[in-house]
Amino acid sequence: MEKDLTSGSVFKNMVSFSLPYLLSYFLQTLYGLADLFIIGRFNGVDSITAVSVGGQVMHMLTVMIVGLAMGSTVTIGRAVGAKRSGQAALAVGNTITLFMGVSVAATGILLVLVKSVVAVMGTPAEAVSETVVYLTICFVGIPFITAYNIISAVFRGLGDSKSPMYFIAVACVVNIALDYWLIGGFHLGAAGAALGTVLSQTISVIAAFLMIRKKRTQITLKKDVFLPHRKIMGAILKIGIPVAVQDGFIQVAFIVITVIANHRGLNDAAAVGIVEKFIGVVFLVPSTMLSTVSALSAQNIGAGQHDRAKASLCYAVFLAAGFGLVVSAAMQFAGSAVVGMFTENAEVILLGDEYLRSYIWDCMIAGVHFSFSGYFCAYGLSGISFLHNALSIVCVRVPGAFLASRYFPDTLFPMGLAAPFGSLLSVIVCLAAFVWMKKYKRYVVKEV
Repeated sequence: MEKDLTSGSVFKNMVSFSLPYLLSYFLQTLYGLADLFIIGRFNGVDSITAVSVGGQVMHMLTVMIVGLAMGSTVTIGRAVGAKRSGQAALAVGNTITLFMGVSVAATGILLVLVKSVVAVMGTPAEAVSETVVYLTICFVGIPFITAYNIISAVFRGLGDSKSPMYFIAVACVVNIALDYWLIGGFHLGAAGAALGTVLSQTISVIAAFLMIRKKRTQITLKKDVFLPHRKIMGAILKIGIPVAVQDGFIQVAFIVITVIANHRGLNDAAAVGIVEKFIGVVFLVPSTMLSTVSALSAQNIGAGQHDRAKASLCYAVFLAAGFGLVVSAAMQFAGSAVVGMFTENAEVILLGDEYLRSYIWDCMIAGVHFSFSGYFCAYGLSGISFLHNALSIVCVRVPGAFLASRYFPDTLFPMGLAAPFGSLLSVIVCLAAFVWMKKYKRYVVKEV
């Protein structure tokens, strides 16, 4: 099961690890789009809105779970890199204990607050009842959704990015089949979409456990590794909490910018919504680089090979920024064609093209700070990632979007520039933090 990422070509390891990770992200994106597509074929606007609003809430929760699980990936990766199988087993066991406890508590709290959550999201009155049903079912399934994500985090910490890809592929196929059956066959509407999501994640978890039983590994999970270990849990939470809070903060910022666009009018809102969907797809590459750098660097840091960790960062910056440059340049000419794939409204296409041509440069610049974030997380310095993202959102992204919307009411181009300028601030903070790390030798990792 374990894959040694501390030897061989750093670039080859990065490519072989990142490609399955990228496909996993793509399948997760397809997973979410499938619910909206299928319910749109069999139900009305109220059901579509319920799944859309509920999906936003679940996406935010999932992103925060994945962020928290970054602490597990890094902690396990360091132990594997240092050839300390006992500590790796302890990290795996404590991860399971921690996340199952968190998921059960979150389920109870969210079920009590489900109606309040729907109200806070500003759900249209016609869709409130279905949204409540959708989220109630999804909240009940949080332990299974959490189980999938922690299993994936454990595998990636062990250097295996292919197995999580298989898990999400199973979930995606099963989810689409269940959606057609429950929504189209039994006419369950948003409830069918929610049941399909939860059941497919459950089946994916079962498939993961079956795969684990068949694979050979040097890590033995005995009963005592599931007992809470203060230093191990502390290490996981020290890395994971800032990332989880940061990711939640980013999702809130996206919602705020969406609200700003909504106040400009229907065409502006539609244009921003379409572009955000496309941006979510192209940002799969920077997101993959973040996770890849954290996993590769963690193993090499555990093995004391800091130069290889730095090389992982350099390759990731090159790949992510290079991809972003190509896509950004292409969108200066193909922006209207991309937006036109989603609508025939000429005004929306014009506004979307303006917004996309400026916003898309964020893909290149964000690729740099995403890579640095993965590097910082591998060293247990995820607080730096939280800092630069918080500064970017509070100082540039949200106020920049608001001011651009107010002073340039006839175009979305200036509003789109808020994102790349926010990322530019993040890059500056990351470079300063990198120099600080080297100057004060903060790359020396303490033993857990």
